[in-house]
Amino acid sequence: MTKTWSEERPGDPDLGGDLDALIRATSSCPPPPPAPPRRSALPREALDVVTGTVETPIGVLSLALTRRGLVSCSFDAEETVLPRLARAVSPRIGAHEAGLDPVRRELDAYFDGRLTSFTIPLDLRLTSDFGRLVLRSLLDVEHGTTTTHGRLAARIGRGRAIRAVASSLATNPVCVLLPCHRVVPEDYPEDTGPYAGAPRPNASCWGWRRSPRPAPIRGRGGAGHR
Repeated sequence: MTKTWSEERPGDPDLGGDLDALIRATSSCPPPPPAPPRRSALPREALDVVTGTVETPIGVLSLALTRRGLVSCSFDAEETVLPRLARAVSPRIGAHEAGLDPVRRELDAYFDGRLTSFTIPLDLRLTSDFGRLVLRSLLDVEHGTTTTHGRLAARIGRGRAIRAVASSLATNPVCVLLPCHRVVPEDYPEDTGPYAGAPRPNASCWGWRRSPRPAPIRGRGGAGHR
């Protein structure tokens, strides 16, 4: 007697006559990769992350804001940022231009020279514990000055971790507000080095007081991020 797929036999998958299930069970091909996360159409109050862009003198920046604060301000394209946000924060991501207006206003004022200290709260979930240590130390580098990777490493008590410090700065998820642009190579200004995934903008964009030697890091003088 011929066995049918509806008959049960120990060790056989229960396919119930489903040819598609048979193909899936016997196929050696891996399943297709999941689709990348997309912006949600949910209302603002239902979103965990709101996204948008802003045009600045250094280029177009992608912004992402959570309930904790600004989690991303970068040159990265949206298709790069969204998967990271979905993994580290939440897949409930959507565009909300008005929600980002406070960030845009402070960035506009900063590049216009009307603001030297940011008040927007920050959310550093897109970096590691070491990265957070490095990035927070940037707040001790005064506006209009620069320091070096070596001095910054010494400042956080990791004098031999210069490469790790440089790597954390190069992947800074909240550029401008956390001023990695103030950290330059030892032979600056001859070598300006890269900047958070993009060429370092001209110093005039930052209002640097250009001098042969970077200024020393001073203690934190205020509550804002400069």
